[in-house]
Amino acid sequence: MDEAAVLEIGRNGIWVVLKLAGPIMLAGLLIGLLIALFQALTTIQEMTLTFVPKILVIFTSLILFLPFMMTTLKEFTQQLYSLIVILG
Repeated sequence: MDEAAVLEIGRNGIWVVLKLAGPIMLAGLLIGLLIALFQALTTIQEMTLTFVPKILVIFTSLILFLPFMMTTLKEFTQQLYSLIVILG
């Protein structure tokens, strides 16, 4: 296995991590931004106000994106197994 193959596997691994975590983090970021805007407009500065909506949105997005996440992870794992068979 040469350095290019190792770099390609690493690059693909980072890309898979971004694809898996990206939608969840984006949903959390958007709801956090909306809550911060609501707090700024209403001058309500309650710290616990941010946690419940964020948790609900993140769990909902996990449920929605879980099939996509599992498919992506399964495809990456199959690629790694095929490389192990080829190189081994």
